Amino acid sequence: MKAVGYRASLPITKAEALIDFDAPVLDPGPRDLRVSVRAVSVNPVDTKLRSGMAPPSGETRILGFDAAGVVESTGSMVTLFKPGDEVFYAGAIDRPGSNGELHLVDERIVGRKPSSLSFPQAAAMPLTAITAWELLFDRLGVPYGRKEKQGELLVIGGAGGVGSILTQLARRLTGLRVIATASRPETIAWCREMGAHDVIDHRRPLDEALGEIGLSNIPFIAALTGTEKHLPVLPKVIAPQGKLAVIDDPKVLDVMPFKRKCASVHWEYMFARPVFQTRDMIAQHLLLSEVSELVDAGVLRTTMTGNAGPIRAANLRSVHAAVESGRAIGKTVLSGF
Repeated sequence: MKAVGYRASLPITKAEALIDFDAPVLDPGPRDLRVSVRAVSVNPVDTKLRSGMAPPSGETRILGFDAAGVVESTGSMVTLFKPGDEVFYAGAIDRPGSNGELHLVDERIVGRKPSSLSFPQAAAMPLTAITAWELLFDRLGVPYGRKEKQGELLVIGGAGGVGSILTQLARRLTGLRVIATASRPETIAWCREMGAHDVIDHRRPLDEALGEIGLSNIPFIAALTGTEKHLPVLPKVIAPQGKLAVIDDPKVLDVMPFKRKCASVHWEYMFARPVFQTRDMIAQHLLLSEVSELVDAGVLRTTMTGNAGPIRAANLRSVHAAVESGRAIGKTVLSGF
């Protein structure tokens, strides 16, 4: 099958950073779906793996997590899907990725593709939807579907993939007042389009920017990017008994300054369930199915902002470069081979 992968950790400006190659077609395991991939999108985890984790010598690793496609065949124990079903999912970090014509994925982390979306539109959503959902409802413990006033949610990095979905979930499914951070006119406008009540500039000290809109004690904070930069001020702006959830990779995360406020710090890592085969692994199937229903009901919308063309190395290199720039808005997808 056609696939895109990498053999060494190289700057994305190098033609060999991502290459087209032929990969073998693998048989599905007992709980696996073999999916004919129709569209994919690129996430920061793709670029981090490519630039910082080289495959063993002589091997070519296929990257890619987000995918939308059609079930081609199923393993012997599969019960949730059948051949011909349209699906979307984010895969697992310890298995070959979705940047190939056929992809194996455990059915317990797969959802039904929203019928109202095209394959590219659907491919923009799974990884960020899982991350945002788990962060908001599992880690921060915000009640799902309760619209009474629940305080504020600060979304640091509101225009990125996770921020775009998190803002929608919080605005439409909770009673939180959503404050997103952004710095450019186009990202500010995007955050408001996603549903943010307020947008503040993350280039400024967050306590000053929040103070200008009359806020000081924030009960829920989602640190999606720049956590190391903002860490000194977060204990100041978090509310007593507040909750902070982190998804990026600060070199140091000193939680002692949060002790005085009895604030809790949570990690969100959406690959934990599939990597460790947790007993509640099927929660990702359930939440993706719920997201699909919410999209078809018009409650949530895709965050696709561009289509870079067919799934091949040159196009993927371009999208990786855009993600690495830190200036991406929403999600860019690729479709077809």
